[in-house]
Amino acid sequence: MHTSILTRPTDRPPRQEAWGVGTTMSVVAHLLLVAGLVWGVHWRSRAEPEGVAAELWSAVPQVSAPPPVPEVAPPPPPPAPKPAPEPAPPPPTVQQKAPDIVTEQEKQRKEKEQQEREEQAKKEAAQKAAAQKAAEEKAAQDKEKADAEKQKQLDAQKAAKLRQEQLNRMMGQLGAPANSTGTAAQTSGPSASYAGRIKARVKPNIVFSDSLPGNPAAEVQVTLAPDGTVIGRRITKSSGVQAWDDAVLRAIDRTAVLPTDNGKVYPMTLIFRPND
Repeated sequence: MHTSILTRPTDRPPRQEAWGVGTTMSVVAHLLLVAGLVWGVHWRSRAEPEGVAAELWSAVPQVSAPPPVPEVAPPPPPPAPKPAPEPAPPPPTVQQKAPDIVTEQEKQRKEKEQQEREEQAKKEAAQKAAAQKAAEEKAAQDKEKADAEKQKQLDAQKAAKLRQEQLNRMMGQLGAPANSTGTAAQTSGPSASYAGRIKARVKPNIVFSDSLPGNPAAEVQVTLAPDGTVIGRRITKSSGVQAWDDAVLRAIDRTAVLPTDNGKVYPMTLIFRPND
């Protein structure tokens, strides 16, 4: 068993050590160390460097060596060659057909005919439009003329009606009809102006714009109630134009009530003409 130098066995009596000698030696050693350090620093600070001269010579002249050649890095290896691209397939050859002179001439002829047809169609359309415009203008002028003539006739009929009514009033005051030729104070039939007054009441309600050749007459028998209300009407003789006959019947229906003859009514056969 290893025993430390500083540890004494417990079975021995304690030894009295001399502490004075060890302390003295330690102090001396430290003093010597400090003295050596001081001297070394002082010697280093007082020393002065001395110059050194050297002479180099050679008995045999020598040629100086050439400067060293700088090392050059080797060139990088060339890149590996790329594989050549595959050649593109040649374009399909189109067989050029020799121009057919006859076909080209036929094509030009057809194009020319087509152009002529288009120009002819445009010309015909322009002529048709001009003719239609002229016809519309003529129809408008004819209508204005017919309206003016019709208004003139209506004005004349209205003036005649006023004159007849004035005459009837004057004759009524005398107790006899205006066109009376008999000896009785009153006639048993309708007065001569009665049919004219009925026609004057009906004609403004006739709506008919067509122009008819000649002046066809439509005869209509009209039956009235005591107050003048139309209770019957029929064509007794056609004008030959159904449209004119229907227009006359519609005008009578539209009028509905006709004047009486001094408070009396009679079955009347009336004649209507488009140009009257």
